[in-house]
Amino acid sequence: MRLRKVSPGVLALALAVPAAWGEAPPLLPRASADALAREISGEQAKRELEFLTRLHRMRASREFEAASRHILGQLNGAGLEEVRLEDLPADGTIFYGTQRSRPAWNVGFAELWELGAAGADGSRDRAERIASWDAQPLTLAQDSWSGEARAELVDVGAGSSEADYAGKDVRGKLVLVSGQPEAAAALAVARLGAAGIVSWAQNQRTAWWGEDASLVRWGHLDTFAPEAARTFAFMVSPQRAKAWQARLARGEAVWLDARVKAGQEPGNYAIASAAVLGADPKLRGEEIVFSCHLDHPRPGANDNASGCASILEAARSLARLVADGAIPRPARTLRFVFPPEIEGTLALLEGRREWAARIKAAIHLDMVGGGAETKAVFHVTRGPKSLPSFVHDVAEELARFVNAETASYASTGAADYPLVAPEGGKEPLQADLAAFTMGSDHQVYAEGSWRIPSLYFNDWPDRYIHTTGDRAANVDPTKLKRAAFLAAASALVLADFDAADVPAMQVRLESQALRRAAATLEQRARLVDPAEAANLTRFALTFERAVFESMTRFAPLDAVARARGERFFTQLAVLLGGAPPALPPTTPGDKRIYARNPEVRGPMAAFGYEYLPDKLGAEAFAALRLPRFGHGGYDFEALNLVDGRRTVSEIRDALSAIHGPVPVELVAEYLAALHGVGVLRTP
Repeated sequence: MRLRKVSPGVLALALAVPAAWGEAPPLLPRASADALAREISGEQAKRELEFLTRLHRMRASREFEAASRHILGQLNGAGLEEVRLEDLPADGTIFYGTQRSRPAWNVGFAELWELGAAGADGSRDRAERIASWDAQPLTLAQDSWSGEARAELVDVGAGSSEADYAGKDVRGKLVLVSGQPEAAAALAVARLGAAGIVSWAQNQRTAWWGEDASLVRWGHLDTFAPEAARTFAFMVSPQRAKAWQARLARGEAVWLDARVKAGQEPGNYAIASAAVLGADPKLRGEEIVFSCHLDHPRPGANDNASGCASILEAARSLARLVADGAIPRPARTLRFVFPPEIEGTLALLEGRREWAARIKAAIHLDMVGGGAETKAVFHVTRGPKSLPSFVHDVAEELARFVNAETASYASTGAADYPLVAPEGGKEPLQADLAAFTMGSDHQVYAEGSWRIPSLYFNDWPDRYIHTTGDRAANVDPTKLKRAAFLAAASALVLADFDAADVPAMQVRLESQALRRAAATLEQRARLVDPAEAANLTRFALTFERAVFESMTRFAPLDAVARARGERFFTQLAVLLGGAPPALPPTTPGDKRIYARNPEVRGPMAAFGYEYLPDKLGAEAFAALRLPRFGHGGYDFEALNLVDGRRTVSEIRDALSAIHGPVPVELVAEYLAALHGVGVLRTP
């Protein structure tokens, strides 16, 4: 990408001018931004989304492959290159790094009926259909197995502990549980002989989760459950479950008829992919990848047909604009992939190592279209602090621009880039510029095995996530257009980034560093221990230098850029209180050094399978004391910080700066466990 030369002083002044005053899009030629804004269609993206929501897109299943083949057809029709289906076998035994592949799960039939009162002969007729796979597949828990039962319903509370079953005979009966089915299967079915499970589990709790008691939520059984615990589970709404509970409490009997034909079989991760090939012969082998996760139960509109439809629209628009000559063909290759969530990305990166090695950055979209009814907040999320990169600042700069333009349009009716779809809303985007959070495929790219800087565009919260309410009607075409624009614009900046762009980017990085410095000062003021405050300061300065140096992955830094950088970092150190004193070594100082084992690649918590507890043992895993934030946090960053150079104490210091002070013993214990199962080795 070539930008016209502008003096640093003028650029710095421009940072202070609101976009509504006519500022050009940051880092992107205005002609390219104009072309993208005109071409990207929120309506076309929503039409694709509506099609995808008709399919129950579970990993490796027949309907997932149908969705993949539909996308292939659209990519071919749009004129993309290297359009193909990446078939990677998934049979439950093959491993892709730390991900145990999950076999295909297919369903032929599933219905749950409530039975009426017993007749004179004791027989009961069907009175009401409660759940139907054909009508609403979300009512059958994922990884259910074939079975049938005509039996009484027994309420066992959460169903996950022995106390829940005390004094209750569940043999041959159906159990009503408020927890996830997989937590109840081992006790209720394998040990106590229940015929099956009916669950009203409430996951993804937000401020709105309990407002609509009619919603049915996504349920799961263990993909790798032992044969004795294989069963079926139906999902019902809280409204239905509480009505049954009231009747059972009065001494009434509730009889149900359940029938399921379903099971697992060897399959394939059928991953649609395509490219806009780069124009520069020297850079064509480097790639910017657009990522989403195609899998989800039907309807799965915002999660994640929205991300897939937005990427598909970005691909169509970029291919057309290049073909028409409206924008120059990017120097680096743009690639678009549509895998199952996390497990498919792991399979793709590990199963196609030669392709993974070419990726310079990933742009991941997961839930990007939530309209007003969803209560969604759109986030532009950075990568982990263990992976400093200017790539994250590119997206933040563009998001600030879109925030300002769409706010101007909403307030005054005038803006150069309103980015409004005719059938969509006119609200300002108000994208939250967020720190790293876990929860989708971006974390796989950023994991220490690959260390690929990744952008994460996502909605959270969403009142309908993982429920029957996640319908196309709740998705806003304007949000889809804006998400596709931000993704495409970020990709073009990165695909064309070269030495001529370093000065403009350097000004932007200095502005971002000052914002982060303000946050560091606030964080440091809350620390009681002066040594920890010094550690935080040192980490902040080291981080900003690493962000600056990350530009060298895309372009060289000349003497002028480096001299300016040194002046800035000297001033930044003064702003943060001068060069901090060395942090006294934690007692005892742990000088051990670990490196990653290149034969065990991937995060410790994947999808439907966790590597570390499997290899270490559940009891030993539970004894580890390093705090875990769901499937990330201290544990994710601790492994990411292992590089064959840092000592255990240095990793502790970095973790303490990122998440808050933590004893070195907890870090040492966790890393020793990883070493014990072969994830780490001694260099």
